[in-house]
Amino acid sequence: MSHSANHPPSWTLLSLRPRGQHGPLRTLATAAGGRLLALSPWAIVPRTTAADRQQLAAALACPQVLFTSPAAVQAANALLPLAGIDPPPAWLAVGEGSAHALRQAGLAQVQAPRQMDSEGLLALPALRDPRGRRIGMVTAPGGRGVIAQTLQQRGAQLVLAEVYDRVPLRLRGRQRARLNRLPANSVLALSSGKALEQLWAQLEPRQQQQLRQCTAIAASARLAQQARDLGFARVHQADSAMPADLFAAWQALALPGGG
Repeated sequence: MSHSANHPPSWTLLSLRPRGQHGPLRTLATAAGGRLLALSPWAIVPRTTAADRQQLAAALACPQVLFTSPAAVQAANALLPLAGIDPPPAWLAVGEGSAHALRQAGLAQVQAPRQMDSEGLLALPALRDPRGRRIGMVTAPGGRGVIAQTLQQRGAQLVLAEVYDRVPLRLRGRQRARLNRLPANSVLALSSGKALEQLWAQLEPRQQQQLRQCTAIAASARLAQQARDLGFARVHQADSAMPADLFAAWQALALPGGG
């Protein structure tokens, strides 16, 4: 159901995606009669130097290479075309978004977990016993610390390639004003714990309390618990961090008999 000038949006979907990546959620919200409030905690800035390229080449030379986000895939592919690597490593992705980005880069054989988060990736048979094995990890500074720590504890030799940076963004006055008058039935799409931390630290106590009134749709059990720890009373888990899955979880709540 769409809305018009005579029928203003009845609810708001809050997106914590990086700057410029709100389009899919905005389309879904608009089609359902809502509006999107973009609260980007950071901008994605790819790295481009010769040293970055050398670091990536070392990671890509490993028998297994895992990517922690679609942004990592895109930044890496811009530095060194992934489809040109011969022999190709075993490609691993933390979720379907990263796997889709790898396929778009021309890689057909990609492993991704059914449970699309760090815990799901670490449960893949290829990573259960990596002792003595070199594994390339393509990420950003501070990205997916649980994966790196666990693989090293399991005895893997991790070769990191940090191919992009997250540049923090400050909330603007207009964003704060909209937070102060959120509709009671607003929804928070939660796909990154660090994104929520970055936003939360910028909010005044009154705005934090306003945000707690939202229904939080979390992409994993870990993110759902993070939201509860911050005081969110209505928290539900989606199948993945994909925009369609986050939105489907909220729509299921809105149906008769939904949670």
